[in-house]
Amino acid sequence: MQFTYEAYIQLLKTIEENGYSFCNYENYLRDKECVILRHDIDYSLEQAVKLARIEHEHNVSSTYFVLLSSDFYNPASSSSYRYLHEIIRMGHHVGLHFDETAYAYDGYKLEYYIRKEARILSDLLDVNINSFSLHRPNQKTIETELSIPGLVNSYGNEFFLGFKYLSDSRRRWREPVDEIIRSKAYKRLHILTHAFWYHETDQAIEQTITEFIRNAGTDRTRCLQENITALDEIIGTAGTQGGTRRKTE
Repeated sequence: MQFTYEAYIQLLKTIEENGYSFCNYENYLRDKECVILRHDIDYSLEQAVKLARIEHEHNVSSTYFVLLSSDFYNPASSSSYRYLHEIIRMGHHVGLHFDETAYAYDGYKLEYYIRKEARILSDLLDVNINSFSLHRPNQKTIETELSIPGLVNSYGNEFFLGFKYLSDSRRRWREPVDEIIRSKAYKRLHILTHAFWYHETDQAIEQTITEFIRNAGTDRTRCLQENITALDEIIGTAGTQGGTRRKTE
């Protein structure tokens, strides 16, 4: 399967054509054959919105997990807030993407910090956050089987073992997702995709990452232009147009 929007649309069609219904972490008991679509937003909210729009156009609802501790986006910024609310308005669900390494010191209590971040995200977006996924969890954490009242653990045994789990982590499907769907070998599928990897045309992993790094300078320049009056006068037009280039005398 290619990592293009067209291929993703075909994936959605393959799911429907084979009799599966789309469900979430709350209503999955409704149908015998169902698919939970999950998206962990590791790097780019903008990319996540693009995938959310495609799903909305095809009457599909999925769950987007937001990372509060990301170094790449700030859920509380005005642009991120607009993106997240667009996702919500389209009928998708939002959950917490939790990075345990942000609290990796002796004596920390994982449940306490998951609850804390879920409350923060809930207050920020004014929606009920009732599910969480773990960001790059270690095996010990997965095996712990975190059970937190009021919060669904997407890595809990019910969804990690009770469903056939398929993921495109690191831009690689470990198993042929489309073939597994068509085989009808499993009644319940739990599919994790990362919007970051999908584009109009198929890109190699190094191209996607290199472009993301290159665009960071342009994004930061745009933010500075919105916050510093007459930025061109300070660093010159070459600096603002090039993103990372500075004016030389």
